[in-house]
Amino acid sequence: MSQNIQPGTGGERYVPYSERTGNESIVYFTRDLSPEGIEKIYERINANIKGKVAIKLHTGEPHGPNIIPPAWVKEFMQKELPDATIVETNTFYDGDRYTTEQHRETLKINGWTDFTTVDITDEHGTTTLPVKGGKWFTEMYVGKSLPTYDSLVVLTHFKGHAMGGFGGSNKNIGIGCADGRIGKGMIHAKDGNDWGVVQEELMEKISESTKATIDHFGKQVTYVNVLRNISVSCDCEGVGAQPVVTPNVGIVGSVDILAVDQASVDLILAMNEKDRHAMEERITSRHGFRQLSYMKELGMGNDKYILIDIDHEDERILPVHAVEDVQPFHL
Repeated sequence: MSQNIQPGTGGERYVPYSERTGNESIVYFTRDLSPEGIEKIYERINANIKGKVAIKLHTGEPHGPNIIPPAWVKEFMQKELPDATIVETNTFYDGDRYTTEQHRETLKINGWTDFTTVDITDEHGTTTLPVKGGKWFTEMYVGKSLPTYDSLVVLTHFKGHAMGGFGGSNKNIGIGCADGRIGKGMIHAKDGNDWGVVQEELMEKISESTKATIDHFGKQVTYVNVLRNISVSCDCEGVGAQPVVTPNVGIVGSVDILAVDQASVDLILAMNEKDRHAMEERITSRHGFRQLSYMKELGMGNDKYILIDIDHEDERILPVHAVEDVQPFHL
């Protein structure tokens, strides 16, 4: 498994399970890539979701081919969260989601407005949330309406990312909840260069931004990662995304953000070399593993976990202590 990853001092080094320390969290897993699969995972991790609920997901660029299908989200919401609201923010880059007007047109093109309304949380300005224990920030700017919700469901299409290496729940919140002008600029900009922050610094800033949001929601936040149509490109690249060459995996969910992103990475790196190569290279070359190690340093969760396969009546525990042994389960 991942034998070509060489040891290093930063985010280019994958930490194998045997070297991880601390407690274990529970992560649920299904191979059922469907609305029902999302529902089955969510029902196991939704105990603290109450009140006014926001669903954070990446709604995509126009005609984006790899986003979680809106039809899936519609069915999931109708069954599990009929009164919830999808939340988004405008982008830092100039494009089809840069202004609220452009963003709403993109939402329409992609079919989201056919069944729900989307709260572009920075449409009417920003507010700040404290960053506790960070080294880069003391506060993060988020969309003004985000703190008006009681609970947050983070529904993430897990994929690669041009700058972050991979985009999981951490990126979905850290970039996706930061407002389009100030917050995203704080994360990306350096010395006046709009895209000057890379590698370790970027991963750490994304994670600190995420921490501000999840600290605000406390226990009333939960995470679902959908490992389907996994390109090395983020959904922000739309129709320009690189071809999908990584096999579909399934869906994982947890109340622990680090555990759910760590499990997602582990499951991909458990593939044979040919299947994992593109994502492995993308994560390693961008130092994306620093997302995971820094979340642990910030006390955001556990990188050790028990992976529970819910596709069987007895909900089997998969042997993640030797994650390469997951392969015989035919992901």
